[in-house]
Amino acid sequence: MKNKEKKKKSGLLRFLPYYKNYRGIMVKDMLCAALTTICELILPLIVREITTRTGGSAEVLTVKYVLLLGATYLILRIIDAAAYYYMANRGHVMGAAIETDMRRDLFAHLQLLPFKYYDNTKVGTLMSRITNDLFDVTEFAHHCPEEFFIAGIKIIASFVILCTMNVPLTIIVFAVIPPMIMVLFYFNSRMHAGFRAQRKELGELNAAVEDSLLGVRVVRSFAGEKLEEEKFSKGNSRFLKIKAKNYKYMGGFQSFNRFFEGFMYIVVVVAGALFMIDGKIDAPDFVAYLLYVTTLFATIRRIVEFAEQFQRGMTGIERFFEIIDTKPEIEDKENAVELKDIHGEIEFRNVTFRYSEENEDVLRNVSFTVKSGESVALVGPSGGGKTTICSLIPRFYECEEGSILVDGTDIKDVTLSSLRTKIGVVQQDVYLFSGSVYDNIEYGCPGATKEEIIEAAKLAGAHEFIEELPEGYDTYVGERGVKLSGGQKQRISIARVFLKNPPILLLDEATSALDNESEHIVQKSLQKLSQGRTTITVAHRLTTIKNADRIFVINKNGIAEEGTHEELLEKGGIYSELYKAYAQ
Repeated sequence: MKNKEKKKKSGLLRFLPYYKNYRGIMVKDMLCAALTTICELILPLIVREITTRTGGSAEVLTVKYVLLLGATYLILRIIDAAAYYYMANRGHVMGAAIETDMRRDLFAHLQLLPFKYYDNTKVGTLMSRITNDLFDVTEFAHHCPEEFFIAGIKIIASFVILCTMNVPLTIIVFAVIPPMIMVLFYFNSRMHAGFRAQRKELGELNAAVEDSLLGVRVVRSFAGEKLEEEKFSKGNSRFLKIKAKNYKYMGGFQSFNRFFEGFMYIVVVVAGALFMIDGKIDAPDFVAYLLYVTTLFATIRRIVEFAEQFQRGMTGIERFFEIIDTKPEIEDKENAVELKDIHGEIEFRNVTFRYSEENEDVLRNVSFTVKSGESVALVGPSGGGKTTICSLIPRFYECEEGSILVDGTDIKDVTLSSLRTKIGVVQQDVYLFSGSVYDNIEYGCPGATKEEIIEAAKLAGAHEFIEELPEGYDTYVGERGVKLSGGQKQRISIARVFLKNPPILLLDEATSALDNESEHIVQKSLQKLSQGRTTITVAHRLTTIKNADRIFVINKNGIAEEGTHEELLEKGGIYSELYKAYAQ
């Protein structure tokens, strides 16, 4: 429990700097909160003044005096309305702005996290964190300081004013508050745990929905609609059980609050009546006393009701900092330099890599050199480390031991941005963003001219089919490029790399998922793209890499064979066997 409270306090303290850019609004909001509170506290004093003046007879009151009190209170209510408008308007805008800042920071941090993090985290869960978790922060950021500030003023002011009327009765009233807070705190802590579980399960539910909807074509092809409904139903039921348990604590929280409120009222009425009998409090003071107690109870009730919102906000903040506290494993060194004009030589020196501590080494003491402008192909059984080699060069993952050099410079000594701008990657699983064809090609070089984009498409062999699309380059490709064929998507991704114009090219099974006709077209584009660049190709279709300058055969022991297509066939080793099996 202590660790949880410490974590909550830490999250709250770390959240406070987000108010920095909105100090002006915050000060004005607190000023308006004070004005609305003062206006509310004055009404019982006016009632007390009227009842005291009458002294049991209304004849001492004058019309002028009553109208003066009424006009004074009306002016206060106008001030109250104006102040409340500012709180409801600008106060909420401040909360929304803080939510926006947090979402910006969270998104920026997610961009820095390595592939290893995404390998172990569901995208739907992250979507829940960046959207749903931060929704409640808007209300929290606005109302948290405001509600506690107002409550502080009302409780202190009420205590002082009530003590001027009757000290013993005030002590009795405030003596009931501590046990009330203790009981409510118990339910409050249970609610907090419930909201955390609720948020977590909602993230899992979002992930399941995303997985099912993105794979809707697979679902339909296997007639798996019922199976998906059953999977969703189980997750939905778990979410309901968690919410039901949370509502049980919420019900206890609110029912005990109502009980204590009623108990305090009867204490005030009974004790006040007894004090009136003893002459220790007069009727006007008792009426004002009841009005102030009503205000005090309303304040406590508001804080209790706000506790649910507070817990939702704190849960969102804690989950926000859970991601922010995830350190990027791959980032620039303090003295990292820009990787400028390069020739494209790549060298692996005794590189060892594993994806996690539990897994075996994928690469162990691997060493090789790819000369500038050379075309090298990587072949071998699945799991041998071919794709891993391509992922280590741009530092998508970090090698455990050894070093990787580009033009003699360790890639850990250069900035990630400058390294990755020098590398073009074409993968089997092409990802197109939801937008137009033009937007997806432009991603290779943001700000490129239309002429440059069209030229890149021509070089990739994509211009002709793009022109035949309904809206040409402005055609919407659909989510993940679903409206295009595999060959069309691949040629657009190649055009994107042509536009980027990198000196190093990594082709990771770029044609393995295509039909023969599409493969032939894409292969011609890749050959054109490879000219004058250092190229590393991962391929299962061995006919596509016969013209490579060198071929590395990769297996679990590292580089088993090396040579040209003809040399490796003559050797009669692993490559020869693979080629014979493929040719059959």
